Amino acid sequence: MREVTLQEVLLAREARARTQRLLQAQYALPVLSFTMNIAGPVKNSPLIRRSFGEGKRLLEDALKAQGMQIVQTLERQDDTGNEAVMAVRADPYALKNVCVEIEAAPHLGRLLDMDVIDAEGRQVSRQALGIPQRGCLVCGAPGRACASRRLHTVNQLQSIATQRMEAYFWHRDAAGVVDLVSQSLLEEVLTTPKPGLVDRRNTGSHRDMDVSTFRRSIDALSPYWLRCLEIGREAEGGQIFCRLRVAGLEAERKMLDATHGVNTHKGAIFLLGIVCGALGKLWRADAPQWNVEGVLTECSHLTADQLSLELETMQTVKEAATNGQRLYAQYGLAGARGEMRAGLPSVGMIGIPAFRRALAAGHSRNDAAVITLLYLMAQVEDTNMVARGGLEGARYAREHVRRILEAEPWPDMQHVQDLDDWFIERNLSPGGCADLLAATMFLNELCFGAPSETGAEASLKTGDGQ
Repeated sequence: MREVTLQEVLLAREARARTQRLLQAQYALPVLSFTMNIAGPVKNSPLIRRSFGEGKRLLEDALKAQGMQIVQTLERQDDTGNEAVMAVRADPYALKNVCVEIEAAPHLGRLLDMDVIDAEGRQVSRQALGIPQRGCLVCGAPGRACASRRLHTVNQLQSIATQRMEAYFWHRDAAGVVDLVSQSLLEEVLTTPKPGLVDRRNTGSHRDMDVSTFRRSIDALSPYWLRCLEIGREAEGGQIFCRLRVAGLEAERKMLDATHGVNTHKGAIFLLGIVCGALGKLWRADAPQWNVEGVLTECSHLTADQLSLELETMQTVKEAATNGQRLYAQYGLAGARGEMRAGLPSVGMIGIPAFRRALAAGHSRNDAAVITLLYLMAQVEDTNMVARGGLEGARYAREHVRRILEAEPWPDMQHVQDLDDWFIERNLSPGGCADLLAATMFLNELCFGAPSETGAEASLKTGDGQ
């Protein structure tokens, strides 16, 4: 981030004016000039560039919604700042109104500077529309009095600008994560067929829940994912896991209230709650991209010490309070605790690779999710399976799935339906693998890109196994 001189800023301004005149001469249309309102000698940075890109996206979306055509855009990004000059087929006053609405948006809007020049070269002012001048960035006082009298320091202006940009992207990124967690949980339950699990075909080996039960649970849990993100961002490293645990217990109560006492997502609350905590800790406003390895490593860092202590304590437990405690004391099965302590290797090394391979091979998202679940079932020692079928029964079922995949790496969905019936007959349910599947789909979309269609319902409309 290089400091620029006043001379460089003035030269950039003159160059922008030439660009405006060039587009006016070429198209005889109103010209929209978009820049960032950044005080001080540093006019560009990764955060400023991201904010400029977001402002440009908001502008383009708003113009499209109003039927205003961008005929040409000339864009420049360098040390003196970011700018986009557009020739727009629109009434100049209506165009200015669109710009004013964007500039009034919370947090980021005040930093966006959008000027409109009509086809004759006259600037369309706020005053011409009967709209007051923008207020001071620091104190909100109307007009330009604060700037002309230099009542606020450059450091104050820069600090406020940074706070506004960070606040905007925190709200935007956090909302995107929350929506994606909910979408992934919905996609998991709608994936069909799933051996022994609730799906659109049947209720699997369960008599107390169906798809609607899961929907109610997903809706009830939505605020929890945001809370986990906030905890990860705000708390000290050693406190994050403890605070996530407290939030998780409250989320379990909300889940049970919504489902009338049915446990639909206890495992997901644990797994995805910690993942969201890790995302909150890793979040940076100027670098929104997360990567799978970094997220999973952070999950291990946040939990390893405490979970190791818990597992040591559970070895000597005489009266287990949960199935997880009993199975660890009896068989040494660490379950979700061991998985998280190790950084979710089943997600990083089995789930995501299998899901991406299946998609790359041309399978629908639904069928790719089914196939991924089978690969998880074939390799993960699921404590839900052991709780229902005993250690030997669970291992026999796992070996059965493994043999199916050896014979048919991309199983036909009719064969999976037969496997579903086989699991239901034995009252087996791989609920732990279902949680890992949801985490797989969530992290895949978060780190590698959004689904090709919007929403879990749309993404599952083909290849549903019915």
